[in-house]
Amino acid sequence: MSDSAARDRDVAETESAFAHPEVAPDRSAAYGDHPDQVVDFYAPRDGRTGAPLVVLLHGGAWRAPYDRAHVSPLADFLARRGFAVASVEYRRGGDDIPQQRDGAESTRASGADPVAGRWPETFDDVAAAMDAMPVLAARELPGADVRRIVVTGHSAGGHLALWAAARHVLPEGSPWRLPAPPPLRGVVALAPIADFTVAAELGVCGGAVAQLLRGDASFEDRAAQADPGVLLPTGIATAIVHGVEDIVVPQAVSEAYVDAAARSGEMVGLTLLGGVGHFPLIDPAADACAVVAEEITQLAW
Repeated sequence: MSDSAARDRDVAETESAFAHPEVAPDRSAAYGDHPDQVVDFYAPRDGRTGAPLVVLLHGGAWRAPYDRAHVSPLADFLARRGFAVASVEYRRGGDDIPQQRDGAESTRASGADPVAGRWPETFDDVAAAMDAMPVLAARELPGADVRRIVVTGHSAGGHLALWAAARHVLPEGSPWRLPAPPPLRGVVALAPIADFTVAAELGVCGGAVAQLLRGDASFEDRAAQADPGVLLPTGIATAIVHGVEDIVVPQAVSEAYVDAAARSGEMVGLTLLGGVGHFPLIDPAADACAVVAEEITQLAW
């Protein structure tokens, strides 16, 4: 496919994914004091009890303009498939965050994309939300089975989903380290920013990885706590779904993670979807979204 055709496909897929109206949650609950520390809950639409809980982490390059609203149609889609869903918001980067370039901090130029992520707040929030999830979900969705949790996320949210499942292999002394593996059935990562070295080399999302880690001077030390590609093996069942035509997060990023997992002695499932770009994975109108639901089903049930 030519570069022009690939860009046209990406535009069309993006427009389709973002064309769905926002779906209001059944309940919302805070897991902290900041306005972004909130979880939206969607009950299974068929009213079943004992439904597995899908924790959903949205993407958007860890940048503030993209919040959980754009994945609310996906949350509703999964709820209509019989899942209980918890869609997590977390603090992201904005224009007020300084960006580090060549060892010196500077603010973003007017009109440029906001800086990606907040260090350490983005990770503080995901860790806090995951730790609070069993109690919050049991209270807000009493029909959910919090013993069967699958974490899923798209793009930057796919990174956070992989990271959430790897906290027990974080370096000693990390504030987010868990003493034992989190009680998850598994992870389904959708076009995730799964390997920071490859993603940085490819300039994924306008250099979002370097921005998240706050520049080259911090990259190696902080990547040791944030890069799923080095937090292996996890011992938790993991599947990745990636579109072959993805020009936002190329499939090479996921392939690097799968290869790293194999070198660590762990097998990670990789489903590559031909003729699919970045956004159909979260678009309820796309066939790719049904593939995502099936991957979650295989881990959850």
